[in-house]
Amino acid sequence: MSFSLRSKIIAAAGSGAAIIAMLFLGGSDGVEGRRYEAYKDVAGVWTVCDGHTGRDIIIGKTYTDGECDALLRKDLQLAKRTVDRLVKVPLGEYQKAALYSFVFNVGSDAFSKSTLLRKLNKGDQEGACDEMRRWVYAGGMKWKGLQNRREMERSMCLAESKNDL
Repeated sequence: MSFSLRSKIIAAAGSGAAIIAMLFLGGSDGVEGRRYEAYKDVAGVWTVCDGHTGRDIIIGKTYTDGECDALLRKDLQLAKRTVDRLVKVPLGEYQKAALYSFVFNVGSDAFSKSTLLRKLNKGDQEGACDEMRRWVYAGGMKWKGLQNRREMERSMCLAESKNDL
């Protein structure tokens, strides 16, 4: 995690998990890396801005920062609703932010069936956070970018219990 991104996340503490996740994911410092024109990701999925996927992507269009921010807010709301509905144990803001980012990336369906969620709901927060390390494959291949992202999410997920970010 870059020093700039880390500083922004720490400064956002107390602002809420959704704001922390938005800083983690969005803009030039974000873990996704903002791309203004649609591209196919490593799994061959059309993607734009901060990792937005879906049928609403316009291939060949150059998106603005405002459009990218709006797509990120919309995508994060879906991830937030999923986490808030499925997680039955209390979470700290950094844990929520890590899970919002994770669900944003892997999808609600995959999260709902995951060992990570089962461990979390059984009270094994450290084991749940460690499960993130397993989600590093796309298109059947292990990706360094996903490994880096999962380590950052895991670090944020564990920050509550270790009082460190």
